[in-house]
Amino acid sequence: MAKSTTRQLHTLLLLLQVLFSLQDLEFTTKRQKMKNQAQFLLTTPLIIIIIVFPITTHAKSMIEACSSSDSCPSLLSYTLPFDSQLSEIAFRFQVKISDILAANSINLTTPFPDNLIFHAKSLLKIPISCPCVDGIRRSMSTTYHVRPADTVDSISEGFGGLVSGDQISSSNGISVKDPLMNGQALVIPLPCTCFNNSDNGVPAVFMSYVVQRGESLDGLAMEFGSTVAHLEAVNGLDQPVVQPGDVLAIPISACSSANLNWYNESLIVPNGSYALTANNCIKCICSASTFRLHCMASETGVSCSHLQCKGSDLLIGDTCVNHTANGCNLRACVYRGHYGRKIFRSLVNFSNVQCPGNTQSYNNGRIPLGSPSFNPVGPSIGLPPFSSPTSAPCAAVRSNASNSSNNHNFTVSTSGYFTITPTNCFISFLVQLIFCLFF
Repeated sequence: MAKSTTRQLHTLLLLLQVLFSLQDLEFTTKRQKMKNQAQFLLTTPLIIIIIVFPITTHAKSMIEACSSSDSCPSLLSYTLPFDSQLSEIAFRFQVKISDILAANSINLTTPFPDNLIFHAKSLLKIPISCPCVDGIRRSMSTTYHVRPADTVDSISEGFGGLVSGDQISSSNGISVKDPLMNGQALVIPLPCTCFNNSDNGVPAVFMSYVVQRGESLDGLAMEFGSTVAHLEAVNGLDQPVVQPGDVLAIPISACSSANLNWYNESLIVPNGSYALTANNCIKCICSASTFRLHCMASETGVSCSHLQCKGSDLLIGDTCVNHTANGCNLRACVYRGHYGRKIFRSLVNFSNVQCPGNTQSYNNGRIPLGSPSFNPVGPSIGLPPFSSPTSAPCAAVRSNASNSSNNHNFTVSTSGYFTITPTNCFISFLVQLIFCLFF
């Protein structure tokens, strides 16, 4: 009996121990469950906040301080967000179609340029004027009329990210209390820089460029012929790191009329493009090889006068050559500026210079058609100072020839250069001989 009672007590103690162990396990499980629930309740709002209000970083943009009222030519690098006709792009930025054609070196004679379609992700250069507004450089001449379902972010996207939604809101007083209204006219503050149109003492036009995903400062420096250090200095970067959406100022080398002695006009043309001046009568090209302006009569079809140089049959941009015993005599009709509808031009002559056949001085036998200054000596073509006009007859070479043959003594190519052929040289010699014998 005593043993049986002892055995029962021992069994009871074991049962109680097991029961307490199970209760302790249940308590531990409940506590862990409560802890997990608490963690879930704490982390869920954070996840919701991140999803609804994503963490954003503000894109960097180069801002140039200014104090004057002048403006300068500038460029926008516009990555198209969707397919667009050229007329739509011109209307969007409120610039002339001809100016977009010129900035992108698209031929003026392109049939129906208004209907040209550029596809999404295409890159176009948009020329704008860059004034000083409230102490900083920015363009405020572009407006946008709000459409149904527009947001400031969708409007920003339409302008290729050149302006942010926050900038649009700030410039137009857009807020929760004052939301966008259908038909509302918005001012679009577009970025631009001038820096006196000079980059390390060299003529330049600055282009506002939006960094795209996957691009780096090193890659952009290689693409635009610059260095990482230089782009850092121009844009005031502390380190060579850029993010998608950053707007950089990219210097584009340019040709300037500063040393061409033009009357009442100055012109700067970015490399690889052209500009129309003198009421669209004159087209000036920036040569990528010589960085000299080459001006000629345009092909716009507008009515123009005063294009022919007095005392010759040469039009602006035309040039001709005569062989002599000591080399060649050159004559060119060059552009000198304009005032109103009047176009200034002058006839310039060079005597006994090396002939086009000398490839060392004339780059494979071609003479660029340009606007030499009054002291044209330079490494590009190596011409001597002006001399008296030659007495030999000289035939004109049309600088805007559309094919490789004409009725003159020269072969004219579509690139705006001319070359001398052996047959033409012989004909030129006979003309000079007859002129000397009978006059």
